[in-house]
Amino acid sequence: MLVDNDAPLAPLTTLRLGGPARRLVTAVTDAEVVETVRAADAAGEPLLVIGGGSNLVIGDAGFDGTVLRIATEGFVLDGTLLELAAGEVWTDAVARAVDEGLAGIEFLAGIPGSAGATPVQNVGAYGQEVAETITEVVAYDRLLRETVTLTGEDCAFSYRHSRFKADPDRYVVLRVRFRLADEDGMSSPVKYAEVARTLGVEAGQRVELRTAYETVLKLRAGKGMVLDPEDHDTWSAGSFFTNPVLTDDQYAAFLRRLDGLAAPAYPAGEGRTKTSAAWLIDNAGFRKGHGTGRPATLSTKHTLALTNRGGATTEDLLALAREVRDGVRAAFGVELVNEPVMVGVTL
Repeated sequence: MLVDNDAPLAPLTTLRLGGPARRLVTAVTDAEVVETVRAADAAGEPLLVIGGGSNLVIGDAGFDGTVLRIATEGFVLDGTLLELAAGEVWTDAVARAVDEGLAGIEFLAGIPGSAGATPVQNVGAYGQEVAETITEVVAYDRLLRETVTLTGEDCAFSYRHSRFKADPDRYVVLRVRFRLADEDGMSSPVKYAEVARTLGVEAGQRVELRTAYETVLKLRAGKGMVLDPEDHDTWSAGSFFTNPVLTDDQYAAFLRRLDGLAAPAYPAGEGRTKTSAAWLIDNAGFRKGHGTGRPATLSTKHTLALTNRGGATTEDLLALAREVRDGVRAAFGVELVNEPVMVGVTL
């Protein structure tokens, strides 16, 4: 277990933003994770848990407490059952699963961050979510002060949400278990229209597993969503806003604001419709690269990514986020909600 005082946090996040931690603990075993959490709780000390740092916006003042960086390792495969330690790099884990010929997470290729974060956000992309394959999550329960195992159903997954996100101070994820599928070298059914078009297939068809994996990597890279230290379009937290899910009344009011425009619409459960945050941003007048010349801008490849151009502060990024959020609200009456976790700051 490595302990540093007054440690910089910006290098531990994909945005490369945020002030220092009063104390940074890097844990490489589950026991060290639990020990650190228990010590902080016993001392009444604020605790921030970091994995890959891909979904965090940390304030310029930093964090006045203990930051626990989970760096545990473990990739255990038993047939189609996969167990990942929370600190495993997610992109590497997906690549290894594909190498083993197992389907179920191949459309989640290239997503930065750690395996332990995937159930928190119910990470999803291109028509696939981890909720579809997670069977169990092993976590330290700070309320019960013991390690617990939650079933997939216990996790209460929904769109970019879970039991862990609903109660962020209770659980610290230690291990995640998945049930993948051996489809004789084929992928899961293609669900996402953009992927189907790129592959030249109909929705619902399967393709060669590696082809699916590589296609998603190329699509993500084209949008600046695959980490590259030389490309400032990837100095982001990925999609900054979630796609709004509107009630029937909200959706009716939204349609009245469109003035002849045709906005994307997808069923999202009874009485609810999901629309596209990227479409809203673009049609509210915020184009790719918006803010050029400023230290924080929209990505030049994807309007949903807010990026650090190399000299930004967290406040620079938040000013841009507020500008976009307020502009979308003024244009369409829809409130965008941030996807990254805010630490010491709010929109």
